[in-house]
Amino acid sequence: MRHIISILIENESGALSRVAGLFSARGYNIESLTVAPTEDPSLSRMTLVTSGNANVVDQITKQLNKLIDVVKLVDLVEASHIERELMMVKVKADEQSRNEIRSLADIFRGKIIDVTNKTYIIEITGTSEKLDAFVATLNPDHIVEVVRSGATGICRGDHGLHV
Repeated sequence: MRHIISILIENESGALSRVAGLFSARGYNIESLTVAPTEDPSLSRMTLVTSGNANVVDQITKQLNKLIDVVKLVDLVEASHIERELMMVKVKADEQSRNEIRSLADIFRGKIIDVTNKTYIIEITGTSEKLDAFVATLNPDHIVEVVRSGATGICRGDHGLHV
């Protein structure tokens, strides 16, 4: 099962490598990882996506909580949450395919953010499944490059991950 673990971590050098090291030492895989500062400059919010059964994820969260840099964490899948991922796709856009590509971008609520005489760069946000579906609709021969941010998420309602 896929899990999105959101972690408040001290904004210090080496904190990210300690978390990544914990995963690699135990043979766990990180599917995606995003880190950015929070409203408190001493803390960063790390969002990582991993897969495993309940026992594996329980072990991961226990081990993460033992790290001195970790202030607080939550598995977002356990509560109502919103998740988003950003993707930019560069596609070949010749005269014959421009209208079709523009229509696909519109259907998926994407934005064309760069245009050259041979390519478009399309920006799309949404769940990982939505982004996968968009890529699947494109002609594979037209795809030049795909860049994805990895999932990030937030709990719904008045619950929040804060100190």
